[in-house]
Amino acid sequence: MVSLSSPVCDFGRPAIDFDLPGVDGRRHGLASVRGPKGLLVMFICNHCPYVKAVIHRILRDARELATLGVGSIAIMSNDPTDYPEDSWDNMVAIARDLAFPFPYVLDASQAVAKAYGAVCTPDFFGYNSRLELQYRGRLDESRKEAAPEGVRRDMFEAMRQVALSGTGPAQQTPSIGCSIKWITP
Repeated sequence: MVSLSSPVCDFGRPAIDFDLPGVDGRRHGLASVRGPKGLLVMFICNHCPYVKAVIHRILRDARELATLGVGSIAIMSNDPTDYPEDSWDNMVAIARDLAFPFPYVLDASQAVAKAYGAVCTPDFFGYNSRLELQYRGRLDESRKEAAPEGVRRDMFEAMRQVALSGTGPAQQTPSIGCSIKWITP
């Protein structure tokens, strides 16, 4: 398993639309998931130890961001061939079992991950109300284990700032996680 860090934020880069199937039986795109104050696009998967370490924090933060008018979506772009834990059926099960408060969608072609420039799981892209990129950083200082309670909530604080002002913080710490499992020809 390869660990990678996400690139720095490309402020102002527009969100790229998509049309992906969700585990809720519906299709989702920017129009259906954006909030009036912004949007958080997350690339996650089921098997990654970095995601597993923080999934409950991701759910907590997405719920709190929704109260601030920020919508959220989680995209699974891994090739499940070598990682069966990332299969569609397992996506459905985890979203149901953990009561995901956002759509969990499958990017089977990996075109959306490539268009966004996603490199790892988790990889967070935070947009303002105009769908301009304002955050590309970590959730918090967690790694393969959750950081202690009470650490700075980097992503949440950044997205709260975006919801209130339309702009993200100048200083951002890249996310770190497992590499996206690209389809091999």
